[in-house]
Amino acid sequence: QVQLVESGGGLVHPGGSLRLSCAASTNIVSIDVLGWYRQAPGKQRELVATMRSWGTTDYEDSVKGRFTISRDNPKKMVYLQMNSLRHEDTAVYYCNARMLIFGDWVDYWGQGTQVTVSS
Repeated sequence: QVQLVESGGGLVHPGGSLRLSCAASTNIVSIDVLGWYRQAPGKQRELVATMRSWGTTDYEDSVKGRFTISRDNPKKMVYLQMNSLRHEDTAVYYCNARMLIFGDWVDYWGQGTQVTVSS
C-alpha cells in the first residue's frame, strides 16, 4: 500500500509558475512509474508527466517544455515544476504511483491539489 499526499496547488496568473509536491509513504525507488495526472471540470483525467524507476520521463504534448517532473528518493518526494502556466492548465492535479505486483499493474492515487490559472 502506497499513500500519496499532494501539496503546492493554488491560484496563479497566466505565465506564472507553481511547484507541486507529492509525499509518498514508502520508498519511491521501488515504484515502477511515478506520475502526475490532471482532471479539469467536465473532462476525463489525463496524463501530464511520468517518470520510470530508471529515470526516463514522458510528458503530455501541451506541457512539454513547460513542466518538469522530478524526484527526491531519500525524501520520498515527487515534484512537478510548472512554468508558463496557461488558463487551460487549470485542473485538479493528482500524484500517481504505479507498481507491478504479481503480474498486475496497481495504481495508487493522492487526493489531488487544485491548480487555478486565472487573471
